[in-house]
Amino acid sequence: MKQNASWARKAIAIPVILLLTGCSGLQSTSSVAGAGPDSVRLGYFPNLTHAPALIADAKGFYAEHLGATNLEVSTFNAGPSTIEALFSGAIDMAVIGPNPTINGYAQSGGEALRVVAGVASGGAALVVRPGIESVSELKGSTLATPQLGNTQDVALRTWLAGEGLSADTEGGGDVSIMPQENAAALQAFNSGQIDGAWVPEPWLTRLVEEGGGQVLVDERELWPNGAFIVANVIVRAEFLEDHPDTVEAVIEGHLDSLDFIAKSPDEARSVFNTKMDAITGQSINDEYLVEAWENVDFLYDPLPDTLFTGAEHAVAVGLLNEVDLDGIYDLGPLNRVLESRNLEPVASP
Repeated sequence: MKQNASWARKAIAIPVILLLTGCSGLQSTSSVAGAGPDSVRLGYFPNLTHAPALIADAKGFYAEHLGATNLEVSTFNAGPSTIEALFSGAIDMAVIGPNPTINGYAQSGGEALRVVAGVASGGAALVVRPGIESVSELKGSTLATPQLGNTQDVALRTWLAGEGLSADTEGGGDVSIMPQENAAALQAFNSGQIDGAWVPEPWLTRLVEEGGGQVLVDERELWPNGAFIVANVIVRAEFLEDHPDTVEAVIEGHLDSLDFIAKSPDEARSVFNTKMDAITGQSINDEYLVEAWENVDFLYDPLPDTLFTGAEHAVAVGLLNEVDLDGIYDLGPLNRVLESRNLEPVASP
């Protein structure tokens, strides 16, 4: 996964297998242009790579800045279903991986969404059963990813292709890929139904510690400087246009959460784990959580070059067609919040 900064922001369009709904249903949550909406609807995943969102929600950081605007939260397992919700108007903003972000932007002709901030880098790997020591031993194996076309799915297919192994979208090829929810993948791994999974934290560490797996590929090793965007904040373009102050308020809460994580990591882990338990019905072993936490870098810079490179990977494995990604970022709200906090702005791509 070598980064190609000179690539001209041509990226992925619509995967044939992911037929999302159109954008005609997008509506503002307030009928008065420029007025504060009654609510802002936010989606995120119960993953460690989305920890700033879970913590901001649990600690009331979003609510503190939203004032009279209510926060409504929905949780998802993977990016494509989140994009479907955004397209249908069920959510206004989301924490989501880069590949579904690009797909949503492309499928809507650049009209549906904008990336407004980064969330996390790293925290993803291919975990396999004991006995698999090299890529050559993966031939004939069955591996899982969170969802067809999501960020980890594209990463696995890209890596396999680079190693000379085929994997089609129907589960065939040298390696069979069976997309499934992360919790289901852990159960399938424990029962021997799959040989491994390319997953984000905390599922990475849980497969190792609870399933006895071993890391075959740490995705950080595939990127220059070990940095690649694994989660960013997106917003419906119409919502951003109608309610920029609300978007900034959500970003304020996001930065409060990042600051809390940096200054109080032990308490932040506890808040995150309690929220995970509330969402999934399961908390994470404290020792495992400490280990998993070390695998993720939380940030507000969306690392645009790595998103563009990830898009190039998706094109290369044949999931998506090329499209111009110019305009996918709107970092104005983030930079206004950073300026108010005397922090350096993030350069627009």
